[in-house]
Amino acid sequence: MIDKVIAIIGLGYVGLPLALEFGKKSKVIGFDINNNRVSELKNGNDSTLEATPEDIASSIFLTFTTNPKDLKNCNIYIIAVPTPIDQNKQPDLKSLKDSSKLVGENLMKDDLVIYESTVYPGATEEVCVPILEKYSGLKFNTDFYCGYSPERINPGDKERGLIDIKKVTSGSTPDIANIVDELYNEIIIAGTFKASSIKIAEASKVVENTQRDVNIALMNEFSLIFNKLGIDTQAVLEAAGSKWNFLPFRPGLVGGHCIHVDPYYLAFKAIDSGYNPEIILAGRRINDAMGKNVANQVSKLMKQKFISLVGAKILIMGLTFKENCPDLRNTNIVSLINEFESFDSNVEVYDPWVNKEEAKSELGIEIIDKPGTNKYDAIVVAVAHNEFKKMSIKEIKSFGKDKFILYDIKYLFDSHESDGRL
Repeated sequence: MIDKVIAIIGLGYVGLPLALEFGKKSKVIGFDINNNRVSELKNGNDSTLEATPEDIASSIFLTFTTNPKDLKNCNIYIIAVPTPIDQNKQPDLKSLKDSSKLVGENLMKDDLVIYESTVYPGATEEVCVPILEKYSGLKFNTDFYCGYSPERINPGDKERGLIDIKKVTSGSTPDIANIVDELYNEIIIAGTFKASSIKIAEASKVVENTQRDVNIALMNEFSLIFNKLGIDTQAVLEAAGSKWNFLPFRPGLVGGHCIHVDPYYLAFKAIDSGYNPEIILAGRRINDAMGKNVANQVSKLMKQKFISLVGAKILIMGLTFKENCPDLRNTNIVSLINEFESFDSNVEVYDPWVNKEEAKSELGIEIIDKPGTNKYDAIVVAVAHNEFKKMSIKEIKSFGKDKFILYDIKYLFDSHESDGRL
C-alpha cells in the first residue's frame, strides 16, 4: 500500500494519540461524530489533556472532520471507539457497530480495517466483519481485510505514552498480519508483538485488565478482613512485599474505561460458551462494592467520635477514576458519594482536574472551587492527584471541624496521621 491514507475513527483517549503519531508521517483523517470535539482539536486544544497544542501542530499531515464523505479516499481505517457496558453489565457494542457501518459505506477493494476497541474474543470477525460486508458489498479476506491491535493507552501517564508501550498486532491473514505489524512499527518505539490470530489479540487485552482487576479485588478483600481485625493493611503489604515474588498490588476504588469494564466482556463470552467465570465475577463484585465499604468504614469512625451522620458535611477530595487526569468514566467514587448521601449526609466534592460542566451534566455532581476551613465532619482523600500530595497534612486537616474524621483511601499519609484507610 504505497500511498496510504489513514482514517482514525474516534478521537478520544485512544484515537487522538494514534492520529497525532501517524499524522507526522502519513496523510491522516481524524474522524469523530462529536462536533465540539472536532472543533476544539481544529483549534489546537485537547480537553482530555493528553496532547498539547504543540503536539497537535506537529502532526502536519493530519486533518480533523465530522463529515463521512471525507473518508472516501482512505484505504486504512483504524477504529478506536468506546466499548462500554450497559446497565446490565453486558457489552455495549453500539458505537463499534455504527463505526463498522460507517467504514463499510466507504470501503473499497483491498482496503484494510483495524480495530483497537476492547472487545471479547471473536467480536471482530463475528460482529464487525458481517457489518463491513453488508454495507460495502465486498467479501472479507478476498476484497478487504481486517486487523486487531488492542489499545494500551494509560490516561494521565506522561512517562509511558502510545509510542512507549509495546503494541500487540494481528491480521486476518498471515500477509495482512505482517502489514499491520509493519504499520504500527512505523510509530511505536517500544516495538510490537505479533499475535498469531485476531482472537488471540482480542483475548490478550481483556486478560491484561481482568488480571489486574482480580488482583486488586484480592487486595480489597484483604483490606476488609484486616479492617475487622484492627490491622493496618499497608503495613501488612509492606511486610509481605519484602519477598521477591510478592506482587505489589494495592487496595482501592476501581473505575475507568478498562479495568472496570473488560472483565465483563470476557465473562460475557465465557458464559456464552457455556462456562461460568466464578473468580472474574467475584472480583468484580468485590471491587464494585468498595465505595459502599469505604463509606461504611468512615461512618463507623464518625460514630466512634460521636459525630452524627445525618446532616454531616463530608468532603471528598478527588472524583476522577485515577490521579492526574480529568477522566470521569466509570469512576467508582460516585458510589462512595451516593452511599454518604443515603445516610442523609451533605457531600462536597473537590477535584482541580475535573471539568465542572462535564461533572454536572454526566454525573449530576457539582464540583466546589475550594474546600472551606473548619467546615467538614469527615474528609476522604479519594484520588492521589499531585495537587493533593503537595498539600501538607496540616493544610488538609484545616478543612475539618474541631472534631472530624480523616480517611485516606490512597495511602498518602502515614497511618498515624489519619483516622482510617483501606
